[in-house]
Amino acid sequence: MNAISSNPDSSIDSEQNKKSPVSDSSTDTMSSTEQNDSSNAALNSQGQQMWGGRFSEATDSFVAAFTASVGFDQRFARHDIQGSIAHATMLGRCGILADDEVTTIIEGLRQVLAEIEAGEFEWSIALEDVHMNVESRLTDMIGAVGKKLHTGRSRNDQVATDIRLWLREETDNIIELLVRLQSGLLNLAEQHTDTIMPGFTHLQTAQPVSFGHHVMAWFEMLYRDTQRLKDARRRMNQMPLGSAALAGTTFPIDRTITAELLGFEGICQNSLDAVSDRDFAIEFTSNASILMMHLSRMSEEIILWMSAQFNFVQIPDRFCTGSSIMPQKKNPDVPELVRGKSARVFGQLMTLLSLMKSQPLAYNKDNQEDKEPLFDCVDTLTGSLLAFADMLPNITPNIEAMRAATMKGYATATDLADYLVRNGVAFRDAHEVVGHAVALGIKEGVDLSDLSLAQLQQFSDAIGDDVFEYLTLEGSLAARDHLGGTAPNQVKQAVINGRSRLKAFA
Repeated sequence: MNAISSNPDSSIDSEQNKKSPVSDSSTDTMSSTEQNDSSNAALNSQGQQMWGGRFSEATDSFVAAFTASVGFDQRFARHDIQGSIAHATMLGRCGILADDEVTTIIEGLRQVLAEIEAGEFEWSIALEDVHMNVESRLTDMIGAVGKKLHTGRSRNDQVATDIRLWLREETDNIIELLVRLQSGLLNLAEQHTDTIMPGFTHLQTAQPVSFGHHVMAWFEMLYRDTQRLKDARRRMNQMPLGSAALAGTTFPIDRTITAELLGFEGICQNSLDAVSDRDFAIEFTSNASILMMHLSRMSEEIILWMSAQFNFVQIPDRFCTGSSIMPQKKNPDVPELVRGKSARVFGQLMTLLSLMKSQPLAYNKDNQEDKEPLFDCVDTLTGSLLAFADMLPNITPNIEAMRAATMKGYATATDLADYLVRNGVAFRDAHEVVGHAVALGIKEGVDLSDLSLAQLQQFSDAIGDDVFEYLTLEGSLAARDHLGGTAPNQVKQAVINGRSRLKAFA
């Protein structure tokens, strides 16, 4: 870890996700009393806003509150200070600031961070945002040298850097949760490579599969999600700092120094684009939407499977609630909530797309509205993954109920058709033969495997007494013995391969 990275012992981990210690919510706001009390904090020695030299009157109090973002962007405090320490270090190495000034600024920034982490920092809505609050407090602490920190940068490239630093960290946390969830699914699949259940198309019984095979389908969905997030992280991890307001700076800065200190893989190549780009946030939210769509599909299956009509699985009581009126109820609240929260994440994606669609280059105040949707998206996704990482590996399948359900839907009909093809019958003719056999089974109220040999042979003389080997559920599974198939040995190998593939995300 480089010298400017935050001390991991000082970060606060909540149960749901790692957040800035300065806020438990992306929608923290100040009371009107707090706003009034802080109204003078933004004034400089001439009684003006820190940016107010050209203004002839003070900002309207409502406008000050309406345009302020500190109620939510204080969440960036640690990352803002991390970026400022790197910026000050670079200014010193480039000879723009004296060594003693850099030392004083960095020590002061660390004191500010300590106040924030201790909950002792007084946030001022009159100072608009996290950047001005930190800079103002720094100047209070160390004097006029604190005003030199902003040399060669703007709040435009500062906030663009903060968002990337924060989202990069959150992406790493989410990938870690995804790997944990996928590892749990691999363990669950390994336990049930022979547990038979019906596979569905159109929610109608189609063919026998194993529960382990179905769980591995969930794994593959999440694996693609992990790949997408990992790939998006690379594009996210490009540094905008040094672009200043929109055109760069006249000072002889070295952006490679700052990028290296902050752990960026590359540097944004155009100053206009760097300060106005939010593609990385939209891409993250798009990936989060796909991931939440997958979790919602899993939730839907779990909800169906827990119903009395299916009775396929149970999830631990700690993930369920009861009814205030019906004593017998065990409601799958966690899967239902995750299914519902997917809509929330989809909405945040639409918010960000709509926010950016009409903005001319470069930075516009509209971009202040990018943070709360992104915060909510990250919080919602992280909470959902945390719940699933604990819940899904602890699903208990009802093996008998699954098997009984598989026997009800003529799930081995395709196996009989394949048997006929292997015995020289054209597939379309075999399809018709099996259709007649199924119709007889429905009439008799029995499965294909319960029809007699004579009953089956009336539809085709290609049927021999070995046919029943192909009509058993175990035989159906075992016959699909190829890569990606549901044969137990193939599912076991898929689990082994899955564990190996996950190592790429370690």
